[in-house]
Amino acid sequence: MAADRRQRIENMLRDAPDDAELRYMLAMEYVSEGNDEDAVKRFQEVFELSPDYAPAYHQGGRALQRLNRVDEARDVLLRGIAAARMTGNDHAAGEMQELLENLLQ
Repeated sequence: MAADRRQRIENMLRDAPDDAELRYMLAMEYVSEGNDEDAVKRFQEVFELSPDYAPAYHQGGRALQRLNRVDEARDVLLRGIAAARMTGNDHAAGEMQELLENLLQ
């Protein structure tokens, strides 16, 4: 099932390769499959396409945390907090700040 959804998203990306939301959806499919390595790669693509897409930073930080890549997770979360604040998304900034504080303990 998940592979079918992933394939549909990949097909849509062929027509719209610069669609950050589709890339985010693809990353989340990888998360759902338990494939955090590929998810992180897709989140990185979202950062490049849309540097202010806060959910990608949050979920990317979580995926990096699960991979025990804590330093990278901190970096992603710090960038995400800044992006969220720049766009007025205080809720997302707060969630990422909480995750960051948990990583620092």
